[in-house]
Formats: sequence, C-alpha cells, structure tokens
Amino acid sequence: MTPDAPAAPADLDLLYRDLSAAHLYPLWNIGRELLPNHPRPRAIPWLWRASVMYGLAERAIRAVPVDRGGERRVLSLGNPGLAGAPYAAGTLWGALQCLGPGETAPAHRHTPGAIRFVLRGTGVWTTVNGDPCDMEPGDLVLTPSWYWHDHTNGGDGTMFWFDGLDLPMVEALDAVFYEPYPEYSQPAGQRGQAGRNESERLHRPRYADGAARRAGPDPSPLLVYRWTRTSAELDRLARARRAPMASLEFVNPQTGASVLPTLSCSMHRIAPGGATAPVRRTGNAIFVVFRGAGRSVVGGQPMDWSEGDMFVVPSWAAAGHSSRSGADLFELADTPVLRALGIYREEVLG
Repeated sequence: MTPDAPAAPADLDLLYRDLSAAHLYPLWNIGRELLPNHPRPRAIPWLWRASVMYGLAERAIRAVPVDRGGERRVLSLGNPGLAGAPYAAGTLWGALQCLGPGETAPAHRHTPGAIRFVLRGTGVWTTVNGDPCDMEPGDLVLTPSWYWHDHTNGGDGTMFWFDGLDLPMVEALDAVFYEPYPEYSQPAGQRGQAGRNESERLHRPRYADGAARRAGPDPSPLLVYRWTRTSAELDRLARARRAPMASLEFVNPQTGASVLPTLSCSMHRIAPGGATAPVRRTGNAIFVVFRGAGRSVVGGQPMDWSEGDMFVVPSWAAAGHSSRSGADLFELADTPVLRALGIYREEVLG
C-alpha cells in the first residue's frame, strides 16, 4: 500500500482492535468530542422545590439520628444529568442540612472546602477550628479546607441551612482527605458567653461590588458574614445603581479575593419589577432563594421559584432573573478556579 492509497477495511479494523487492546485512542475519531466549540456540561438546568425538600427533611429528622458514621443529616442535590451522582453540577455539591433541638453533628475535617448559608431557625452554632460561630437566617458561615467543624443546636427548634462544597472538583483532582476529630465535638461555650465568634472580633466583613474579579490561595480569616450587614450593603448598592438587580460578592477582608480559593459566594437583590439581561458564564453555579419569588430562564428553560427553592445554572447556560415583588438570591459558584486558571469567560446577551 502506497502512502496515498486508502487503507483496506480489514487493515483499519485490525488497527482499531489493536489500539483498543493497548488502551490507546485514535484522536482523529474523538477530537471533536474532546474539543467542542463551547462547554457542554453533563449537568442540566434544574430546580429543587422547598415544599418537597423541607417535608422530606422533617421526616429524616424523625427517622435518622445524627451520630458517628452518618455524621450529617443532609439531603444532597442530585442533578438528573449526572447519572445518579449526588452533585448539583459537575464541580459543585449543594444540599439542605437539618439539625433538630439538642443535636450535635460530630466534628471532622476534610480537604473539600465548604460554606453554610442559613435558611430557617435559630439557636445553632458551627464551631470552626475552635471558634463557635452563631448562625442566624441569612448568615454565611465558612468552613475552609481542612478546618475542624461541628454543628450544635442549643435551641428548641429545628434549623435548616444550605451546604455548598467543592467536593466534586476535589474528587476529580484525586485529592479528597477526611479525618474525624479525636472527640465527638470541639470545646465550645454556650451562646452569649465570651470566646465565641472570635473571627468577627478580629475582622470586619468586606464585599465586592458585583464580583471579586480575582482569586487567591488563602481562605478568608473571617468565618461568618452577618445578614444584617449584607442586607445593608445590598440596600446601598441598589440605591446607587438603580438597576434591575444589585449584586455583591463576599470577599476575604485581607486580600479582596473570593472567600475560598475554590468557591465564590454572592448575594443578589432583584428590585420589584426587575428583570436582568441573560448572561452566560463558564463555570457552574447554584442559586438559593432566600426571600421572595420570581422566575429565572436558564438555558431557555423557565423556572418559577419561591423562598427556599434551589436551582442550578450549568456552565455556559444563559441565565436571566426577574421578580415582580422583589427577591434575594444567594449564589455559590466555582468562579475562583476558572479565574485562577485564566479560563473564565462571560457574555451578556441582548
């Protein structure tokens, strides 16, 4: 056979069989699958309703104890596009965690970084590396990579919060480590006592107008961002901008970078009657409805949402948001990683 002559079918068949046996793959057959014209995430736009989640969480409280082994009573968001994986998107874990009166979820640490955004209830604190951080609705609590943390409910009611982790990302990097604390929980005084919320005494919260635009290797030394200050900052931005939506990102008070090296946390306040232009971005995002009701169109799919609902915006899916009465949305995204790698893109559509 000369170099210009086409290969015989038998020769090609034998070549492909031998390549397969050697665990080699011919790029000429798979190149467009590996290098598409734009991101094609397996995760799809999806919404999880609070009316379903809270009912199941209440049943779990009655049926499932919190103890060593199970560690946490958590309902993880499973995206239907991910073939049964307990992930909201290819890089993000999202979940509803619940803790009943008098319960303590035991202390541990892991390399995946995590955040907690409080939705309902009072009387709970998360102890992070020995610092008990009291939790109230709208507060953001950080548990950075390899920080000890446990959750205690010292009140007489149930508390619910949103859990967000970079677990799928760290798993893809083959870098997941986990370790239980030597005791069931870390030492912590009761609410109202001295020695609590120490990171708040040392650091003031800081926010970026819109987005941080930068990533950094160090987590924020401030472990809890209070809703009262976040809401006041949103009010200020809304008055200054008079736009359909005011947005801020929680940032490291020392560096101005995103609060965790792998995760960004943002808050959006949609004005009554406000509607944003659709935007598509590289990277995945989970939205949690803290207050109000409205609609988002994600990748062409309309989603009507109300308080407590959660929905995912996969990478490069155009998303626009609107609300007749006004609403507050919390957002968790993997943007810091894309910024650090120089592959973040954003496009506002007409």
